Amino acid sequence: MKKNYCVMKSEPGEYSILDLKESDRGIDYWDGVRNYQARNFMRDDMKIGDRVLFYHSGKQPAVVGTAKVVKEGYPDHTAWDSQSQHFDKRSTPENPVWFMVDIQFESEFPKPLPLKELRQIPGLEEMMLLRKGMRLSIQPVTQTEFDIIVKAGLAKR
Repeated sequence: MKKNYCVMKSEPGEYSILDLKESDRGIDYWDGVRNYQARNFMRDDMKIGDRVLFYHSGKQPAVVGTAKVVKEGYPDHTAWDSQSQHFDKRSTPENPVWFMVDIQFESEFPKPLPLKELRQIPGLEEMMLLRKGMRLSIQPVTQTEFDIIVKAGLAKR
């Protein structure tokens, strides 16, 4: 089976790579995605073993490490919780609108790999993340792009 690769973005003040690393066995669910294209990617395409580039968005955007998918798409229960910031009255247990996956921490880069540096790395010119206006919180990447970024992220800088 073909392995998929993606970038998953999170505001570090909301959920950081350290939060994932310190969660139970380094595993946590990726909830709160409220974009249909990103939802479809999680629900339909992400499979156990797929690899993830963990990206901190915000004022200092950077790839900060890697994770892997350990549970395929399932209904996002936070959409049903009226106390959750991710509540959506349209979604119910009987008719879920939103989905999530579980991911597991793999590695944290010695130093974040900033967006500005990513733009300078050969081989990433066509990467979706680097396109102007590309704001999806979950984006597919090629295996080549994934490998280039991991190599750069783990290199001593």
